[in-house]
Amino acid sequence: MATDNASGSEYFHERRRSAARALDESVQAQMVRAFSGLSPIALSLAHADWAMHLMASPGRQSQLAVRAFELSVQAWNKAADQSADAAPEKDGRFTDPGWSQWPYNAVKEGFKAADTWWREAAGHSSGVSRHHQHMVDFFTGQTLDALSPSNWALTNPEVLRVAQETHGASLKKGWEFFLQDLREQANARPETPAEELEPLEYAVGEQVAITPGKVVFRNHLIELIQYSPSTEKVQPEPVLIVPSCIMKYYILDMSPHNSMVKYLVDQGHTVFIISWRNPDASDRELGMQDYLRLGVMEALAAVKSRSGAQRVHTVGYCLGGTFLAIVAAVLGRLHRKAKERTAAEQAMIPADMPELASVILLAAQTDFSEPGELGVFIDESQLSALRRSMNERGYLSGKQMGGSFVFLASRGLLWGRNTRRYLLGEDDASFDLMSWNADTTRLPARMHSEYLDSLFLNNALAAGQYRVAGSTVALMDINVPMMVVATTRDHVSPWKSVYKIHLQTDTHVTFVLAEGGHNAGIVSEPGRPRRSYQIASVEDNTGWIDPDEWKAHAPVQQGSWWEAMNAWITARSGEPVPAKAIPPDHVVCDAPGTYVMTRYAD
Repeated sequence: MATDNASGSEYFHERRRSAARALDESVQAQMVRAFSGLSPIALSLAHADWAMHLMASPGRQSQLAVRAFELSVQAWNKAADQSADAAPEKDGRFTDPGWSQWPYNAVKEGFKAADTWWREAAGHSSGVSRHHQHMVDFFTGQTLDALSPSNWALTNPEVLRVAQETHGASLKKGWEFFLQDLREQANARPETPAEELEPLEYAVGEQVAITPGKVVFRNHLIELIQYSPSTEKVQPEPVLIVPSCIMKYYILDMSPHNSMVKYLVDQGHTVFIISWRNPDASDRELGMQDYLRLGVMEALAAVKSRSGAQRVHTVGYCLGGTFLAIVAAVLGRLHRKAKERTAAEQAMIPADMPELASVILLAAQTDFSEPGELGVFIDESQLSALRRSMNERGYLSGKQMGGSFVFLASRGLLWGRNTRRYLLGEDDASFDLMSWNADTTRLPARMHSEYLDSLFLNNALAAGQYRVAGSTVALMDINVPMMVVATTRDHVSPWKSVYKIHLQTDTHVTFVLAEGGHNAGIVSEPGRPRRSYQIASVEDNTGWIDPDEWKAHAPVQQGSWWEAMNAWITARSGEPVPAKAIPPDHVVCDAPGTYVMTRYAD
């Protein structure tokens, strides 16, 4: 009887605990929604850390007070200076001539002084944790960008001038754009069928992703596209491209003039590319290991079987590059130990894998200790909030992911766009990259959670703690030459973070630093004006070169780094062989395939 009473008591205790947990999760979920997906607890802790250390620093307070007076005097003097030889405005928000006229020059200079003071006040404070300092810096900048006088009609002389010149037509048009966007947002429903979605401006398979080819392999997670040769002879080693699964693959096969795929095909390479499945709620349990096995490993095996080549050049972009680096290290370890595979390795790794001829990583991090602006979202509280959101749906929605990238570059992508569209009445720019940007993708809940936990939060890959098929992955096991490409203005994969591959490998590395951002710096076709890159190689056992020292001494080349990549691959390939058509029995369907066509409202 006593046992029954104890069991009953424990049952009711567990029910109360479950009810309490459900209440907590409901309240915390509402808080996160109110803060647009951010954890208010994490934000509060960061700002409290900063504020309390500032309160305990009277010396810094007095320094900031003096600085406020200096900036005020400086702003007044600049506003009063009407001389023609005044320094040209460097801030793109204030380049219109109207900003040099009273009273807008006073508004501008006052804002710039306040902006400078707040950024200095939010800057490094002794004792504040590194992550909290990063968050305070970032969100201070976000707030200041939102408060810029360029964002508001009555304080923006360009808006007022254009409104006067068009007799109010610009403001009327901007209001129409605002209502249009508001209606589209109100009508957007996650369950909206794909056929009812607004068509993309650049249709996939018609204006973009039109390089001729066939899908030659398909599993639950990928379609593998092989492109038809356009030259009489081709290099004997094919090229497999692993794009990021957080974006549609055709970022690398845009319009014919800026398609990396078409460029490589026209240079005599047999090109394969992975097209990732756009997942739904049923894929919630797909994890990182599935993306490595079903994605990269099975694609490599399929490239070997479809092409007959024993060696394959590989290219990985963004997260696809991280996946590729992991798989290259796994294959390097198997080659090094030269013995029978373990049961776990046999279960995960296809038996007939090709030899890697090279590994090329594009804007891909392998060390996440300095992830750039994305780091503001990476802590236990933020990830807990994100997991809660993903577990409700089974995936991270494309809108959530796209919103994060807009948030990281809000000055141009949010506030600048709003000014142009709603205040100046200018429609959004129309080009292929913007259309691709609207073609968002989802990520399975488990995969995204594992990715953030293991790589971003714990930096397991760089720390030698990430495991595949039961064994630790060490990038030092990569035993083929590497080309690693970073871009100068990348807020997703900062170039100095990408550069850390030199600390993790002991093989030939050719490092390229290209002008541009995460996407535009990679999609940098020959003939594009004002493009340049730096390139230098580090041979085996050269030792560490500081990134700033590397940048100071690496030669600058004008033009597209694609040409350097082509020359680099060709130098590590055999003699060209006659090109062959894709055998009909390999064809699953025409490129661009079916997976890339899947779209969701969210």
